[in-house]
Amino acid sequence: MSHALTLADWKLAYLDGQRPTERLGQLLASLDQADCAWISLASAEQLQAQLHELDDLLAEAGGDLDKLPLYGVPFAIKDNIDAAGWPTTAACPGFSHIAGSDAQVVARLRKAGAVLIGKTNLDQFATGLVGTRSPYGEVPNSFDPAYVSGGSSSGSASVVARGLVPFSLGTDTAGSGRVPAGFNNIVGLKPSKGWLSTSGLLPACRTLDCISVFALSVADAASVAALAGGYDAADPYSRRNPNSAPVGMGATPRFAVPDTLEFFGDSQARAAHEQALERLAALGVQLQSIDFTPFRLLAEQLYQGAWVAERTVALENVDAEQIEPVVRGIVANGHDYSACDAYRAEYRRAELSRRINDLLAGFDALVVPTSPTIRTRAQMAEEPVLFNSQFGTYTNFTNLADLCALALPASLRADGLPAGITLIAPAWHDQALSAFGQRWQAHIDLPLGATGRRLPALAGQPAAAAPGSVRLAVVGAHLTGMPLNFQLTSRDAVLVEQTLTSADYRLYALAGSVPPKPGLARAEDGVPIIVELWDIPLARFGEFVAEIPAPLGIGNLTLADGHSVKGFICEPWALRQARDITAFGGWRAFISGTTPCN
Repeated sequence: MSHALTLADWKLAYLDGQRPTERLGQLLASLDQADCAWISLASAEQLQAQLHELDDLLAEAGGDLDKLPLYGVPFAIKDNIDAAGWPTTAACPGFSHIAGSDAQVVARLRKAGAVLIGKTNLDQFATGLVGTRSPYGEVPNSFDPAYVSGGSSSGSASVVARGLVPFSLGTDTAGSGRVPAGFNNIVGLKPSKGWLSTSGLLPACRTLDCISVFALSVADAASVAALAGGYDAADPYSRRNPNSAPVGMGATPRFAVPDTLEFFGDSQARAAHEQALERLAALGVQLQSIDFTPFRLLAEQLYQGAWVAERTVALENVDAEQIEPVVRGIVANGHDYSACDAYRAEYRRAELSRRINDLLAGFDALVVPTSPTIRTRAQMAEEPVLFNSQFGTYTNFTNLADLCALALPASLRADGLPAGITLIAPAWHDQALSAFGQRWQAHIDLPLGATGRRLPALAGQPAAAAPGSVRLAVVGAHLTGMPLNFQLTSRDAVLVEQTLTSADYRLYALAGSVPPKPGLARAEDGVPIIVELWDIPLARFGEFVAEIPAPLGIGNLTLADGHSVKGFICEPWALRQARDITAFGGWRAFISGTTPCN
């Protein structure tokens, strides 16, 4: 089958009358157990059991697909995360055991309608950033198999990059949810610690571990995180967002840039990052260099100090002879440190973390290369520890300093390999990073993963509607996959692109509207808002407009490129009782961010 690539693709397929039994059966039949990205795939019986559960969920929802935002969507999880009735191996056959229950995040996603299709390969016990430390095989880079895929969440990144599933779960302790995203040209969302429960996760470093999300688009990653996240009393490291309102970014955000950047002689990686910085500046981002020293010093603590002992504790009940040699050597180092060393390491972490957070105050994010370089699998075999440490140059400090991060595709290097950037911000700035990430993806013209498919982008799209059509900007319930999108598709409207308004709009959630709808209004202190452009036949435009209820209407809307199109506007009186949601940057991000989690 031709695999659908995004959440919206799957939802549209089901709205068009296709059934999960057919689509998921075809998908599972097309997957190859010999593909080393997988450790286990759903059996026919496991798939059928999940489909029965899905039927029960749909019946409970009264047949309303909008109440099951992930209805029939296949996903994969890293094989250090539990799923009831599935083996958890952590890429160590001798450790394998059948999980008695779902990890909390898996349970939440299944409750939203998602269907687990397989568990993925990883650097054994999530120790490594390379994707080569597994007895189940080295997961190759999805662009060039001679190169590493990145790890430890290698399989989870690979199956998304190749379009086998629209999203997957990984984990991130030192960069494992970001490095493989950068090496495979996908989005890697590393949430604030404690947002996504780690109940049911085999720990690597329990105080630092995060469950992460891989997807082809930022919008999909944010949606999945919102559904998977939420306070879990069973997880002692779970916590609630202390902010009563989302943290946002303005039209001209301020990003910090390291004053010195190391690429280990990789001129192509340096050139790709410089190009990314130029693109950020063109988007209106203000870039300012800061002292990177405390970030570098904190990153070094993770493997060159007592913190490695936390990995030793995590595996203290595992037979050392079962552990892969490089991983065994790393974990054994933890025995060299005393309890006094551990306290000194914590004091040093706290000191450097305070310096880092003080440096980031006044900035919307820090922007860094996701990885300073990439290596072939042959090179990695020669220098497994040194090259692994290079990959963590811009990732290792993040969890130690209690920061959130979003890895984004940025460009393809001259040799055709992906190069990514990562945005890093203080804890609970996740929604602000996702809102900007969606702006970023709306402006760059890159294939999604390794599939060759592209998101509709701003550059190069025609300004005029197709002959006999009206070009219409939609901002809320008429977006692809949203409840009123059928009012467009049933009138043979055609999606042209996702793009942005000019930087003088604000977005509001209207009170009491069913289904929920936003209001868009011009404002001097506005920001660009994500919209979709549709061409609707002129002969059907009038009947479409007739269905629009007050306080909404159709007027003229200005896009980021200066062109004016017809679009949804809102009467001012309705905004007085509406919630200002401009910080989300778009309706889809707001809907994802306010999905009930508890």
